[in-house]
Amino acid sequence: MKDNSILKIFMLLVLLACNSCAKFLDVVPDNVATLDNAFTTRIEAKKYLFTCYSYLPKNGTLDDDPAIVGGDELWRFAKESGFFSMAQGYQNVVSPLGDRWSFYFRAIRDCNIFLENIGKVPDLEERERRRWVAEVEFLKGYYNFYLVMMYGPIPLVKTNLPVNADGSETNLLRAPVDSCFNYILQLINGATGNLPPTIIDPTNELGRVTQPIALAVKARVMVYAASPLFNGNTDQAGLKNRDGTPLFNTTFSKVKWDSATAACKAAIAACHQAGMKLYKYRPDFQQFNLSDTIMTQLSIRNSFCERWNSGIIWANTQTNSIGFQQLITSYIDPQNRDITITHGQLSPPLHMVELFYSSNGVPITEDKTWDYNNRYSLKVAGEKDKLYLRKDYTTASLNFNREPRFYADLGFDGGIWYGQGRYDDKKYQDLFYLEAKYRQRNGFGKPDFGTITGYYLKKAVHYQNVIGTGNDYSVTYYPWPIMRLAGLYLLYAEALNESEGPGAEVYNYVNLVREQAGLKSVESSWSTYSNNPAKYTSPKGMRDIIHQETLIELAFEGQRFWDLRRWKEAQTVLNRPVKGWDLIQETASAYYRPKTIFNQAFGLKNYFWPISEGTLSTDRSLVQNLGW
Repeated sequence: MKDNSILKIFMLLVLLACNSCAKFLDVVPDNVATLDNAFTTRIEAKKYLFTCYSYLPKNGTLDDDPAIVGGDELWRFAKESGFFSMAQGYQNVVSPLGDRWSFYFRAIRDCNIFLENIGKVPDLEERERRRWVAEVEFLKGYYNFYLVMMYGPIPLVKTNLPVNADGSETNLLRAPVDSCFNYILQLINGATGNLPPTIIDPTNELGRVTQPIALAVKARVMVYAASPLFNGNTDQAGLKNRDGTPLFNTTFSKVKWDSATAACKAAIAACHQAGMKLYKYRPDFQQFNLSDTIMTQLSIRNSFCERWNSGIIWANTQTNSIGFQQLITSYIDPQNRDITITHGQLSPPLHMVELFYSSNGVPITEDKTWDYNNRYSLKVAGEKDKLYLRKDYTTASLNFNREPRFYADLGFDGGIWYGQGRYDDKKYQDLFYLEAKYRQRNGFGKPDFGTITGYYLKKAVHYQNVIGTGNDYSVTYYPWPIMRLAGLYLLYAEALNESEGPGAEVYNYVNLVREQAGLKSVESSWSTYSNNPAKYTSPKGMRDIIHQETLIELAFEGQRFWDLRRWKEAQTVLNRPVKGWDLIQETASAYYRPKTIFNQAFGLKNYFWPISEGTLSTDRSLVQNLGW
């Protein structure tokens, strides 16, 4: 080997050891001397298996999940930084916000080490070895997928390089994006057959990969590959390797949607066979005699918050939802309402509020019985509104006659909040309402924090959180759902609509999600209430319906950020003002006036992360994403 190649590898290792922030493709294995010990026994090898799991993105955490505050779904105080700076347009190439290039290539390297050495473990039964290999192959595919979502085309590190590799081998070209998806699917397909259909030992193994998880993720991967961002994206025609190889196929392929449809159908069948079904709330105490309205509310909220419920395909045990719940909830002692710490650090903007359907199950812009033009006018809640709003309370018309998910997901001035109460003398003191005007108990201007837009996020707050006296607050933990059955149903409906157009099967899977949310069918709702009654009969119209249904059903779960990108809708949606109510006002007439908080800007370059300058200077074979 040439001396300059030896020197180059040596310098790479020194940089890694001396500078933990170095941004380069880490493909040279380190700690070689310890590898033999890591695979001497089953116990040691299992530790390495869990090391491979440890790289999973920590969904729902503000410092590791760009989808929470990096888009437009939730807004924070302007002084906050991190991923929120990305939402404000401060992404850069010197030190990219949320840069995960080196991190996930390190994850892939550790997966490769595991796969290359697991055969050495002497006391590992063959069936368990096959399962572990399948899990790590899946994880390797998932980490590659996450990199593709972030950066687009990536280098494919199929095996680790030996320590005596030639210097040219340490520089890897980005593979065309179709090759990336093919390799990801190859890994997941290879893993699926050796994964268990269900978790047999829930006490010790919940969160580990199963066959339904692998098939559901495969379906998501194939839907991404078929989506406009990756399927015939002419905007990326200029992205090429230095040798002129184009990294995007700019020709649209319907076959990708056909394949995605089949993958979604197979995943649904596997989930059903494993006993999964859409979640419906069943009260622990039958004497509660809850109304159908409250039961629907709790079915919606608990489909996300109730850990390991029947509708969750995969949940991330590495995510601690407690911190997130503390940030979004409004702490209230129902017995002493003057003692309040109002957090609400993450607030839904008005465009998220307006996203939800009317009570008739169609967009408020289309409902011919809903007064969209006067949505900001004042209205007083009457008897029929009392399960959603405080009776005789004056609030915006925007908060009236909305679908159940609106009231299950959002808290607002005058809105009823179910949960976080106390079981006392066989009666649940569990209904209270919010007061969110200036310096009111849930409003802006009090010590600590308050809502930034006038709305609170209720969906991710577990209903069994318990308010004590004063400011005591007990939070119920749940692992963050990565995939839910409702989301898979909507992926299938989307793929089938793109493949074959609208029809009974497409409507059925959308309607199953709507039924859980307390809504009538697409056909009935649009035919009866929409000013575009035939919308659901055309592929374009049904696509719009499925997109909005997806954005509503999966709202605040960390999916919107990615879906807007894969649909190539982010340049439209993320280029509009972020608005809330006028929070420094004390009267309803002054408070309920939309006020611009921030003007977002999203350009073509923002669809993908920049590769850091440090990475590019280390590996000269890499090319930067367009616009950076």
